[in-house]
Amino acid sequence: MMQTDVNAASLTESGTAFAGRTRVRGIVISDTNTAGQLILRDGGVTGTIKFQLDTPNAAFVSNILIPGEGILFETDVYAEITSLASVVVFYG
Repeated sequence: MMQTDVNAASLTESGTAFAGRTRVRGIVISDTNTAGQLILRDGGVTGTIKFQLDTPNAAFVSNILIPGEGILFETDVYAEITSLASVVVFYG
């Protein structure tokens, strides 16, 4: 089993969660009463999509655990956030 330190970045709008090579280990999404979307890209705003989730038209908080060693991001972790209250990305 790979042992690494885990850090977290909280975002309320689109932006870089971490600049550098890392693995995303988990995500917490908080939403109000609108349908939304979270896209995690490797390589900035136009980078490769590594994770995509459409959210329902309802208020909720969701904890997403990434299985195995997580999702590898070679360059950076860019979170594209549409109509979500906040997103916490756990990486390391």
